[in-house]
Formats: sequence, structure tokens, C-alpha cells
Amino acid sequence: MKNKKRPRSKKAAPFLTYEVTESGELFPFLREVLENRSRNSVKSILTRGQVSVDDRIQTQHNYMLEKGQVVKILKNKEAVKQEIFIGMSIVYEDEDIIVIDKEAGLLSIATKEERRQTAFHQLMDYVKQEDPANRIFVVHRLDKETSGVMVFAKSEKVKRKLQDNWKDIVKERTYVVLVEGQVTKEKGYIVSWLKESPTHKMYSSRVKNDGQRAATRYRVIQSNQRFSLLEVELETGRKNQIRVHMQELGHPVVGDKKYGGGNRRVLGRLGLHAKALALYHPKTNTLMFFRSDVPKSFYHKSK
Repeated sequence: MKNKKRPRSKKAAPFLTYEVTESGELFPFLREVLENRSRNSVKSILTRGQVSVDDRIQTQHNYMLEKGQVVKILKNKEAVKQEIFIGMSIVYEDEDIIVIDKEAGLLSIATKEERRQTAFHQLMDYVKQEDPANRIFVVHRLDKETSGVMVFAKSEKVKRKLQDNWKDIVKERTYVVLVEGQVTKEKGYIVSWLKESPTHKMYSSRVKNDGQRAATRYRVIQSNQRFSLLEVELETGRKNQIRVHMQELGHPVVGDKKYGGGNRRVLGRLGLHAKALALYHPKTNTLMFFRSDVPKSFYHKSK
């Protein structure tokens, strides 16, 4: 590569952050910015999932970078601290809950294909460092390609309280969504009934009670002829709700081939980010607010 890549910011911990100044493959880019490391060391950093491109974990050596993309490299902290995670960070923790900021590309929980590199498994390992009897419980999920705020419980009792009283405890769930095309209606409210096919795809029906009721509010943040950036608030929390409702709106989520979206290379990920979560603490009843910064690539595409 011709141009030397320089860090975008001097704020290094726990990531080194670089902006791509010209197109090229990821591995040569890493060799250049990590010039003090050996080839094998750079390979290990990439293979271990310490590299993300536009907030999505990337392990492919020949992944093609484009000008303007942001590459983050998680620093080696094993000798100093074992609390650095791959593809996630802890936003808040107490004796009852853990709130994380998850990157796109990281599974919330295990699948048949991937059992270990998940948010759940990493948190389970983390709490067991203090006491092998400690456990983590899943309260809700984010899709693998969705980034943002997510909460876990530290006991079965807390998990049940959160899940059984979700509508009363959770006061706000806000997402930022990059969709295809120009959304002309500045604000909207979508209500339908969702049901799941045998192939685990969700379908929307306007027939009352023909499935689970799903309600979504949205407003346009900014848009151009190709893309629109929306702020979306969930009144209900159904599986794939935003993705189905955006398809129904005629503006599928960028990169969402399952629900009508096009080329994934626009972002290299799904254009869906869980920006904010406000809830009453399950023990203290204190209203708590958690947020995650929206990926800059979402704004760049919709300018």
C-alpha cells in the first residue's frame, strides 16, 4: 500500500483505531500498521478475532478494505487483565445484571456451528473467574449481525423477573437502522401480527390476532436517494420485528438478504444497531439508561 495508515485517535485503550486511506486487502494493511510485529504475530491477532472492520469482527486475511472504513485492533491484555473480551465490552455490572455493548459478528448465544465465541460463553467464563459457582442467564438476544446494548442476568430469579415483567420494566428500546431507499414519510407507526414459518422466517400479517402483535415506531434521521437512517423504537419485542417491518415498509434493512435487503458489501454487516436500553433495575427499581454509539458508517452512507 502506498499510504502509511495513521491512527484516527490517540485514545488507544483497549483498541488501536485506524482509518483506511486506500483500498486493499486486510492482512497487508495490518502488516503495515503493526510494523513492529512479526508476520505470525499479526496472523494470530487476526485469527483470534481481535480485528474489527466498521465494528464487525473480521478474520478473513484477504478481506477487501475500502477507503473510509475504520479498522480496530484489540490490544493484547492477557498478561495484565483477563477482562478484555472479543467483540464486546461491559457497559455496566452489579451483583444482579451485566449490560454489554456487542459488536456485529458476535453471536449472543451458541449455535450448532459456534459454541464458544459467543457473548454468553465469554461472560460465563468471566463471572467464573471470581467464583466457579457463578452463572450467567440470557434475558434477551441480538442477532449475530446486530450491534449494541444487551443485558444478561446473574441469577435465575433475576432472569425470570426481567422476562416475566419485560413490558413494565423496560421503558425504552431504541435502535438505529440503515435501510435501502429514501423514506419520504418523516415519522411512522407500523402494527402487524408476526408468525414464524417452519424455516424460522418471520412473516407479517395485517389480520388481527393472526400471530403475535408487533408495533414499531420510526422517524427519519437523515436520508439520500440510496439510503435512509432511521431511529426505531420498539413497543413490542418480537423476533426479527424491525427487519420484517422495514421490509413491509418497502425499505429493507441494508444487508438483510433474508428480508429483502441487497448487497451486504454496502456495510459488510447488517444495518441494525441497538442504540439505547432504559429499564428499572430488577432489585432496586431504579431507572437506568444504557446507550451504545452508532457506527459512523451508518451516518456516512445516509448523508
